Amino acid sequence: MGNTVYIVHCIDTEGGLYESVEATFERLQAIFKIDLEPSIATLQRLQAGKVALGGLETAVRKVVDPHLLAYNDTWDKVDAMLAELLSEPFRNRTRDSFDKGWVYNWFCVDHVDYETNPRRRDIGYHNVYDHYRSILRETGSHQDGVHFHYHPHNFRREAHRCATHWWASSDSLPQIISRRVIDRHWFPAAHRPGFHVTRPDSHWFLEQFIPFDYASQAMVVTEEDKAQFGLQGGRFGDWRRAPVNWQPYHPAPDDYQSAGNCRRWIARCLNVGTRYKLLSDDDVRQAFTEARAGKPVILAFTDHDFRDMRPDVEQVRSMLSRVAVDFPDVSFKFSEATDAMRGALQLPFEPPCELDMSLKAIGDTTQVLEVSSKTPTFGPQPWLALKTSSGVYHYDNFDIEIPFYRWQYVFDEETFPLAALSAVGVAANNAFGITTVAVLDPATGNISKRHWNKPESNA
Repeated sequence: MGNTVYIVHCIDTEGGLYESVEATFERLQAIFKIDLEPSIATLQRLQAGKVALGGLETAVRKVVDPHLLAYNDTWDKVDAMLAELLSEPFRNRTRDSFDKGWVYNWFCVDHVDYETNPRRRDIGYHNVYDHYRSILRETGSHQDGVHFHYHPHNFRREAHRCATHWWASSDSLPQIISRRVIDRHWFPAAHRPGFHVTRPDSHWFLEQFIPFDYASQAMVVTEEDKAQFGLQGGRFGDWRRAPVNWQPYHPAPDDYQSAGNCRRWIARCLNVGTRYKLLSDDDVRQAFTEARAGKPVILAFTDHDFRDMRPDVEQVRSMLSRVAVDFPDVSFKFSEATDAMRGALQLPFEPPCELDMSLKAIGDTTQVLEVSSKTPTFGPQPWLALKTSSGVYHYDNFDIEIPFYRWQYVFDEETFPLAALSAVGVAANNAFGITTVAVLDPATGNISKRHWNKPESNA
């Protein structure tokens, strides 16, 4: 929708994070290739800019900024922050052009399948998701979105390391999604990439299932960003070829950074409250300028819940107040992530995918699951999750009768006899971002169905 800037606050939602002084100096070595003896005294000198580093002083000071190192390292600290963030007085400290308060989008990760965990992350399926679902329900925060965030595993399965490939070192991705479908009757419609990383594997995966992707960190790189070794050559968060504007785009099949004819939408999403690719007044002004020109604009930014987010919110509020006054003809709207895509792009409404399910017996040992939808699914097939009677989760492909509309799956000795399963989950989005999840109980034949992200409802 032209002349409106949709403001989307994306949070990489990971729970508490601990970092020792020694670990901070390990990060400095990895980022800048500088070797210093770890100590609190040296850390304080670095924060004051009193250690000669051959021109790296300013960039290093940003990394060791006291605010960035003041981690919420327990759930108690996270919850103390949330108590204020989610309160009506804090949300309404600044209202948008439609007299509404701040909206958060919680992109929840599961920390699973790790062998070492020195940063004391909360390990377990659904832990972060359940924590936020509970606190949002308790606080009546129905305006907020709950979405998907995934950390690919490095080769050694260390919970504090980065990686780029989604399944080279772990099967946690399908495990997380299949469990969310069956255990929580939930499936993602919007995504934020872990470590800001997209590569061909994740690009093509997302293209099958998730319509909205708040991923692009395209911007003109600053000198301070160039000084950080981990950002060189596009190693992590490579968006060097992506459009440097605030208009969502369809990526190309072979290059997620180039506009093309894929299905999903990628939105630009810069950082606040961290050390690089930071949102600035100029970026906000660019968004308002593009909206004034009638462009579909989503101004998205991201931070983490393991740091105090309150200064980040106040910083963006200040930017908005400084810039918006120069654009009286442009409105701005605090938005949930799926609503922003629909509103900015004027996406046509579609009813939820039906995902009607039926079973047909073929002889004594084989049964065929037939699934259909009058509304086309976002990708050519829904997600298929299986849970065995012994509690093991699997996922698989359907046999595709008509892409986007009809599918079948055969239960026999080549897969599982239906009697060996305790649940079968099927999930899909439509192009409008409405999610349908249907779960079959093989023992009773009962099917439970739930929809998410309906307009005006994010329950």
